[in-house]
Amino acid sequence: MTIKLIAIDMDGTLLNNEKRVTRENKEALWAAHEAGIQIVLCTGRPTPGVIDYLEELGLDKADDYIITYNGALVQNIHTRSVLVDYTMTYEDYMEIEQAVSKAGAHFHAIHDNKLFTPNKDISPYSVRESFLSNVPISYRTPEEMDASAHFNKMMMIDDPAVLDAAIPRLPEELWEKYTILRSEPFFLEFLNKQASKGNAVKALAEQLGVAREEVMTIGDGANDTDMIAYAGLGVAMENAVDEVKDAADVITRSNADDGVAHAIYTYALKG
Repeated sequence: MTIKLIAIDMDGTLLNNEKRVTRENKEALWAAHEAGIQIVLCTGRPTPGVIDYLEELGLDKADDYIITYNGALVQNIHTRSVLVDYTMTYEDYMEIEQAVSKAGAHFHAIHDNKLFTPNKDISPYSVRESFLSNVPISYRTPEEMDASAHFNKMMMIDDPAVLDAAIPRLPEELWEKYTILRSEPFFLEFLNKQASKGNAVKALAEQLGVAREEVMTIGDGANDTDMIAYAGLGVAMENAVDEVKDAADVITRSNADDGVAHAIYTYALKG
């Protein structure tokens, strides 16, 4: 069946190891767009961390959409109209922050495209997230947070070894109440239970009248697994984790070898 929508992860997938989109990948995206295929970036980043890439790729027009916060937000990038918005409350914030603190790791949360940490010794991983995602970072105690705030995602962040030790200490009920995923060795993300890349791609495809069999997804990380499994054609990067490769229909080249371009030309534009 013809591919009509391609959802593409960014870090480790579309972006090379220098966090850039190569000429080969750009040309493949443009060729797919010229062929009438809807191109959608699907990322764990906040929207501000994607804007420059969208402008660079020309994916900021009236009929373009973006999936951010690992599927918690789906919006038209031109009008900013929202199709999906799965958030968490201040009560969720207090529950998760306390659990992470007791487990022995650093924590931050994103609200209104701003990053807030309750840790005076601000984690370098919070600073990294702030820089890469182009969102300002602030220190706030839990009591100083706005009780009416809604949060796009919360993150347990620390050295991988610290997270490895801290994660088993989290209360079991958290895993039932929230979507929790290890997006990077140093990140454990907490989302609204309904939020995931797979659910977001499904919601957007249905809104656009695109059948599941006409959807192609490309990714590398554990947070890409359900969108890879959902698609009619799920494509894993060569550098993907085993969980993604197991869920995929095919495996393309690595992000250092223009794997997105290879997948588009091989499977979406073939013939």
